[in-house]
Amino acid sequence: MKVGDLLIDENEIVESFVRASGPGGQNVNKVASAVELRFDARRSPSLPDDVAARLIKLAGARATQEGVIVIFAQKFASQPRNREDARSRLAALLTTAQEKPKLRLATRATPASRARRLDQKTRRGAVKALRRSTTGVD
Repeated sequence: MKVGDLLIDENEIVESFVRASGPGGQNVNKVASAVELRFDARRSPSLPDDVAARLIKLAGARATQEGVIVIFAQKFASQPRNREDARSRLAALLTTAQEKPKLRLATRATPASRARRLDQKTRRGAVKALRRSTTGVD
């Protein structure tokens, strides 16, 4: 499986077929059309360490504590389409994980912007002060 610059060996992807939930008519208890795809991102020799870490973070709840990405596909009634869906979702995650995050450069507020902010705070405080009730006047 080729995703961007990466080449993932087919042996690293484990697929199991289970019965899908929901309505299915007469075949619901006979056909295992849902696909559970597992990919061990942490131990994969195809992934660089930084990409694997980003992939696990991106996967969120779909990643186990051991670093295995689990994708469950049951959108379609046929097993081949669910298999294709699961693989495309893994490919989308891998594509996103390959993008290096842009480094954030620390910046400082300009003196003029600080002065504007303080001026706005002073004006707002003055408006609020005018709203306060004065003691002794009723």
